[in-house]
Amino acid sequence: MSDSPAPLADPHLIFDAAEGRRDLVILGSTGSIGTQAIDLVLRNPDRFRVTALSAAGGRVALLAEQARRLRVRTVAVAAEDKVPALREALRAEYGAGEPLPEILAGPDAATQLAAGDCHTVLNGITGSIGLAPTLAALKAGRTLALANKESLIVGGPLVKALAAPGQIIPVDSEHAALFQALASGTRADVRKLVVTASGGPFRGRTRSELADVTREQALAHPTWAMGPVITINSATLVNKGLEVIEAHLLYDIPFDRIEVVVHPQSYVHSMVEFTDGSTLAQATPPDMRGPIAIGLGWPQRVPDAAPAFDWSKASSWEFFPLDTEAFPSVGLARHVGTLGGTAPAVFNAANEECVDAFLAGRLPFNGIMDTVTAVVAEHGTPATGTSLTVADVLEAETWARARAQELSAKATAEARA
Repeated sequence: MSDSPAPLADPHLIFDAAEGRRDLVILGSTGSIGTQAIDLVLRNPDRFRVTALSAAGGRVALLAEQARRLRVRTVAVAAEDKVPALREALRAEYGAGEPLPEILAGPDAATQLAAGDCHTVLNGITGSIGLAPTLAALKAGRTLALANKESLIVGGPLVKALAAPGQIIPVDSEHAALFQALASGTRADVRKLVVTASGGPFRGRTRSELADVTREQALAHPTWAMGPVITINSATLVNKGLEVIEAHLLYDIPFDRIEVVVHPQSYVHSMVEFTDGSTLAQATPPDMRGPIAIGLGWPQRVPDAAPAFDWSKASSWEFFPLDTEAFPSVGLARHVGTLGGTAPAVFNAANEECVDAFLAGRLPFNGIMDTVTAVVAEHGTPATGTSLTVADVLEAETWARARAQELSAKATAEARA
């Protein structure tokens, strides 16, 4: 799968490291990543200026407040029927006679913003719908602060074909950690990448003990506050499987040299082991503003972006091997990543549908991975490598979503029979 001359994300190769204040476009501004990014921007007005915001449309009051506080030129919502409510919310936020920002609407609105005039695009959209904005930002020559891991996973060869060396700066805490640790050596020095996982709310449970877990239990992540989809992905460790694929694509490291280790405290965000036996770990208290600051400001660091450790207090850091029987998602992710082509898109799309079914009470917790595994097993990989197109990805996703829905409905019917 990896034929690019340099890693997509390389701390030694900085794409357009502009001095002075950077103009930003934030996609997914009302979500967890977006709101924390805006907090960072508002605390650093000399470094960053936001020119445009996009959101799905479910929180128009918050979007209007963000637009007013940041004085953006443009706001966008994916849901066109939310435009009247957004316009009303903007009028309530802005003073009488103040011009309102331009409003864009529709499924392509975020993609339009991603191609607009700015230095950096922060893609904080959740799900594979972030692929088109990712491609648009890269094609337009923008630095891409990438929090939307799904766009890289489902469209890996498409992203690799467009991205210049150093154009992508990862925002996931794990990949921002790897990015920083990799700055201490050359690519030839790297023996393996070690991706840490909190283990989620069900660390230590067997597969049989996971059979009856509830929606509320799965959403109670012990260390991170995230959106519902990412939180469930963390509970199943699908999120960690996606991160393994992402690490392979970002850093051009083979899958057999990417390891996952469980670290409940979430202090060490990932590690790089070098050929001389040294391991470098990047560690901070759990707070996404640190990785966001790396994405927006690299190669400069943003002072006080996130809290630091208080080393005067005792603490214990634990590491455990991954239980692959209770949590088979990482192994399945390695499999689809090795297959390449449209297999990762099928894995991701089927999982998104199964997570929705679980959250709606239509599928048990273990049924998420059981169903995803069945969908992946049924899928072929007709489009691979450089032959992959956006149409191939969309077709594979459509099939995977429909098949996952069918299998979920069948499982529900059988359970009720």
